[in-house]
Amino acid sequence: MNIRPRRNRKNSVIRAMVEETKLGTENLIYPLFVEDGKAIKTEIKSLPGNYRWSIDTLLPEVESCIDLGINSFVLFPAIQESLKDTEASYSYANDNFYLDAIRKIKDEFPHISLMSDVAMDPYSSDGHDGLVKNGIVLNDETLPILGQMSLAQAQAGIDILGPSDMMDGRVGYLRDVLDINDYKDVSIMSYSAKYASAFYGPFRDALDSAPKSGDKKSYQMNPANKREALLEAQLDFEEGADMLMVKPATCYLDVIHILKENFEIPITAYNVSGECAMIYAASQNGWLDYNAAMSEMLLSIRRAGADGILTYFAKDFANLVKK
Repeated sequence: MNIRPRRNRKNSVIRAMVEETKLGTENLIYPLFVEDGKAIKTEIKSLPGNYRWSIDTLLPEVESCIDLGINSFVLFPAIQESLKDTEASYSYANDNFYLDAIRKIKDEFPHISLMSDVAMDPYSSDGHDGLVKNGIVLNDETLPILGQMSLAQAQAGIDILGPSDMMDGRVGYLRDVLDINDYKDVSIMSYSAKYASAFYGPFRDALDSAPKSGDKKSYQMNPANKREALLEAQLDFEEGADMLMVKPATCYLDVIHILKENFEIPITAYNVSGECAMIYAASQNGWLDYNAAMSEMLLSIRRAGADGILTYFAKDFANLVKK
């Protein structure tokens, strides 16, 4: 045999030299949950190792992550039920603790990249990503609410907006709001292909943000569709998105790949709570090696074409790399 591929795998030095996919902490974006109060660090039962933080406990956590080489974060708010209403008005209120958390994090760590969540569901008494009237999630009527939310986040100092609502036309609407108000440098990482997935359960536990009635299938994508992701991504690209996201990640590696092949802007993927929870649960039962399975899952997402990966594994992976 003249061609023996095993010769390029015969020792660790050669394997490292010809390795096609590189994964480092610079590729990871760490999701963090913040709630109002003090001295709060509450573990999320369905997502072990992840917590709801108050801002005073969150700041040292961010610093510890920076020490490990993690410099990109996405912040999610856990809102008290009493502050929720049908129009998500607390999302842009002057006394919103989430906006205060953005300001404090950016004041303390100005060099990091901080990404927000733009959708009504954390603040909505209906638990939907858009405005609900007579049981229907309205598209165009939702956009001004998202615009107010996004402007408030930009004013607080956010680096990247993360519209996760899947309303048609929202990227263009938000880009116009930002530009008109002279926030041209605020980026948009659009949840372009966000699927109506079964893997969001632990996240909804963390924020208590599940829909009060119905489901999200009228605006989140059908898991059976791939070509539709190209249409969604093309629209977001034309409307001014700086990055395109696929959510979830591991069940949609083909979608990540097809977007990477068709767009010249960065592609990101959300390694969602249910995907991570499966690894946690299996490793706790001794069925999988946690570090090996975690690393393989992240590597597969990177190999598919994701430039950035939102993942609850970020800190554990950074610790593993440091060791």
